[in-house]
Formats: sequence, C-alpha cells, structure tokens
Amino acid sequence: MNRLTILDGGMGRELKEIGAPFSQPLWSAQALIEAPQFVTQAHQHFIDAGAELIITNSYACVPFHLGEQLFSEQGFELAELSGKLAQSVAQSANHTVAVAGAIPPPFGSYRPDLFKAEQAKPIVQTLYDAQAPYVDLWMVETLCSLEEFSAIHDVLKESDKPCYYAFSLSDETGSAATLRSGQAVTDAIKLAVQSNAAAVLFNCSVPEVMEQAIKDAKQVLIELSSTIEIGIYANNFAPISSKHEANDTLQCMRELSPADYLVYAKRWYQLGATIIGGCCGIGPKHIKALSDWKLTLTEQ
Repeated sequence: MNRLTILDGGMGRELKEIGAPFSQPLWSAQALIEAPQFVTQAHQHFIDAGAELIITNSYACVPFHLGEQLFSEQGFELAELSGKLAQSVAQSANHTVAVAGAIPPPFGSYRPDLFKAEQAKPIVQTLYDAQAPYVDLWMVETLCSLEEFSAIHDVLKESDKPCYYAFSLSDETGSAATLRSGQAVTDAIKLAVQSNAAAVLFNCSVPEVMEQAIKDAKQVLIELSSTIEIGIYANNFAPISSKHEANDTLQCMRELSPADYLVYAKRWYQLGATIIGGCCGIGPKHIKALSDWKLTLTEQ
C-alpha cells in the first residue's frame, strides 16, 4: 500500500460557511484582519476531520485582494499571523499535523495572462519572510504557467524546507493535461523535477481533469527516475473560464458530495497520488470521508 497524506480543504469557503467576515475583494484575508478566531476554528474543523497537512490562510495576503496600500502596511503582519495561527492549531492537535505555508498567485487566480515576474518576486518574498518561522514546508498554489513557477521558485530555492508546487489545470478534458496557460503538464513536471521540488500537485480545477494530469505526471516521473510525490486537491466549482474575474463574484458551486468526491479520490490514489485533499468548496465533511477511507487502507 502506498502511503497517503490527507490534506485539508478550502479555507475561504469554510470561513464563509462558519460565519466569518467574508467579502470581496478581501476574501479570506478579512477574517485575519477582523476576526482571526474564525481562522483558528476553520483549521480546527479540518484537523478534527482528519487532515494531516494544513495550509496557512495567506492566500489573499497579496495586493490583488488587499490593495496596494493595505498590503504595504499590513501584508507582512497578516501573512505572519496566518502562519502563527496554523502552527498553534497544528501543535495542539491530537495527531501529527504539518503546516504548509501558502504562496498564492500574486496577481489573481486562474489568470496567467496577468502575471508579471519582476513585480511578483517582492510580493512572494514578503509572504516567504513572514511565514518561514512557522511552517514545515511550502505550498505554492494555483500555478497557471511555467513563468509563474520559475519566478516563485527563484525565491523559494533558498529555503531549506520542502517545496510543494500545485498547478491549476484547464477545466477542459483532453488526451493531454494542460495548465490554464495552455502549456503542457508534462513540461511543468519536468521543470519541477529539475528544480528539486519535493512534490507536485494539481489544485483548484474540476475533479474530472485530475486523472489525466496524474497519468501525464507519472509518465514524466518514470522517464526521469524521480520519486517526488503527486498530490491532488480539486475544487467544487463549475468549470472556470480563461477570462475569470476573481474579485468580481464568488465562483458558482456544484453539488459534489463527500461520497462523490471520494469516488474520484480513490481513482487518484490508484493512479499514484499520495497527497489528497480539497480546494475551494471542499469542506471538512469531504476531508472526513477521505480520512475514514484512509483508515480502511491501513487495516488491509
């Protein structure tokens, strides 16, 4: 049996679900600013559900969500707080829980066309410096292009902590998986291996496109004799268009039950994914289903 790590679920939607202050454009950062106890509560819900790896609530600690002035004034402190809160909850857990420091898209999710490498680096550096004392590893989230990967890796390559890179996929199924930029997943995996990534993941895309991404990734890893892990944390959204405006409206949800999500997860594990959790709209009940299933694996 392959090892399996249960990742947490989507922080933003869980904050909204439990009644935290939550509005655009601040999104999940609003709770850090106004009511950080809700962030602690959300982390706790995922840990109680069985998560063994939680991601800090720093996804919205960027100028895209905070605005330039608030990021300049409080970006470091808010990202630092996200690390402190996650570390505190993890250290109090009844089972071993690792903390991943989130490095989000600096210029908004799902829009590789808006990425600016040189402007991104100081933003990433701020998030890195703020969270480094409190995290066990790094999770670079929702990478949509090879250019994004390279720019962020330039900052993280100085870290002595494991670096996990999570790529967001086009929500259209096909014979080969692609990033939202249209670039091939196989090229992304090659770049990650060359950069000494500890794991490659696919996140914030519909579950239907994950299987092909795992297959493509496995092919490259076999060719390169690499043993880095593959992870999946899909969202519970309807497919996202290439012109998505992340701060305009909340993305439309679908009805994907914990049992539905588990069907996908079992297939991902069978194909070689060893880190499985959820992204936007995947809540503690979904993570509990994954955790309960993992128990059945260990009993076999």
